[in-house]
Amino acid sequence: SRPILDMSYSRQFLDFQGSSIPSSMKKLVVTKLSQNFREAVTLQQDSPVPLPGDGDLLVRNRFVGINASDINYSAGRYDASVKPPFDIGFEGVGEVVALGLSASADYTVGQAVAYVKAGSFAEYTVVPARQAVPLPSVKPEFLTLMVSGATAYLSLKELGDLSEGKKVLVTAAAGGTGQFAVQLAKKAKCHVIGTCSSDEKGGFLKSIGCDRTINYKTENVESVLRKDYPEGVDVVYESVGGKMFDLALNALAIKGRLIVIGFITGYQNPTGFQPIKAELLPAKLLKKSASIRGFFLNHYLSDYKMALQHLLKMYERGDLVCEVDFGDMSPEGKFTGLESVFRAVDYMYMGKNIGKIVVELPHSVNSKL
Repeated sequence: SRPILDMSYSRQFLDFQGSSIPSSMKKLVVTKLSQNFREAVTLQQDSPVPLPGDGDLLVRNRFVGINASDINYSAGRYDASVKPPFDIGFEGVGEVVALGLSASADYTVGQAVAYVKAGSFAEYTVVPARQAVPLPSVKPEFLTLMVSGATAYLSLKELGDLSEGKKVLVTAAAGGTGQFAVQLAKKAKCHVIGTCSSDEKGGFLKSIGCDRTINYKTENVESVLRKDYPEGVDVVYESVGGKMFDLALNALAIKGRLIVIGFITGYQNPTGFQPIKAELLPAKLLKKSASIRGFFLNHYLSDYKMALQHLLKMYERGDLVCEVDFGDMSPEGKFTGLESVFRAVDYMYMGKNIGKIVVELPHSVNSKL
């Protein structure tokens, strides 16, 4: 039995201003646990469009974000108790097309919202109103802040102890979250070093304030750090893992901090890890009074809305670049439609993206939204 909703809701749901909400939709579903995204995930063509409950919004997704951890989720690494089939995709931006009675106290049909919730790789997603973030408009730039921006902001704020003159190394600096770590460290008047895989990415990094870029395809990261920063770096924002983790650890200054926000090199491995030289870890940390801290956004949700509001204000003031990569330069062109999520995940793991990878979900032309 479904809760009785207000009458305006039922009218909107059946026929919102000439744009009827269909009874079925496309969505991506994990049907088998695997670190191979294409093996794990199936595009379902005719899933029922979910109905929002009393405190919920039904959001028509217009843009969805790709995250390195989508593969961890499809491999079942985050919650071993969840068995396929289950929905996938962490974040979306779109319009409210229907809502429950109590949700209508704060939201209206047609309103732009963003959210972080499993199940965004779908044409429509039910989002609890309390988890939604109202936006001034539907723009993909807002999506870059939801997971990637918030991760950079909260991890550096809580664990980075940034202050003027500190040297900050950001690995995968031109990626979805690296771009924010670079900019936020610069705002704290730090000296920022960024690793990347092409001169084009290096140019982007310089444009957002990076003081020294290291193209690891043409330069030896270890040699550059030893030569240019003989005293070491104070903070590392690390998302690569494997050999890059070892390099970063060795490059720490006295009382240096290494913040682990991911290890993308390991995500496609069956075990999820690339080996690191951990047996020397206690000695290395002791010798430098250094520390390593892990950061997982889910553990900082109490501060999440504050972080997001801060980042939204920065973006609206023009103080933050939110670079979006729609895959225009990928072999088959722009990422449009749910079927292109597979290509977008491949593109990220090839290390081609500059900024946050976003997939656009076009909606039917008869819409009045």
